[in-house]
Amino acid sequence: MSTVYDFEALQINGQPVQLSEFKGKALLIVNTASACGFTPQFAGLEVLHETYGPKGLVVLGFPCNQFGSQDKGSNDEIAGFCQVNYGVTFPMMAKIDVNGAQAHPLYQWLAGEAPGLLGTKAIKWNFTKFLVGKDGAVLKRYAPTDTPASLAKDIEAALAA
Repeated sequence: MSTVYDFEALQINGQPVQLSEFKGKALLIVNTASACGFTPQFAGLEVLHETYGPKGLVVLGFPCNQFGSQDKGSNDEIAGFCQVNYGVTFPMMAKIDVNGAQAHPLYQWLAGEAPGLLGTKAIKWNFTKFLVGKDGAVLKRYAPTDTPASLAKDIEAALAA
């Protein structure tokens, strides 16, 4: 697989989506959790969605329960939590694994395309972010501690490319 557009995912409602539907748009792909110290980043991700969505950014949230069991709920419960507590309107996907033998193929590819600190491919924690350019190639990986607001310049550059 050579670009993000070669992958499919399930939306949080269980419906499949071909990521090729987002061709020509920049993507910010984030593994999320509902009970994490970084959970308030949902608000910042929503701001990015509202600010840059009309300019061609798509934020995609992928709930994951692999880090401290911080997203135990069902997909319906997660969707409700995100909407009620943070007003999330960007696309949320079905809960996945991002590491290990059952890791979603998209995350296997993302981690290989943009390794973390010291070349590690593993996702270290919730709210690791990947910025993908309009051509479907990974531009950059961000740590959980990188706030959504801190990505604005990189997002603007990706949208201008």
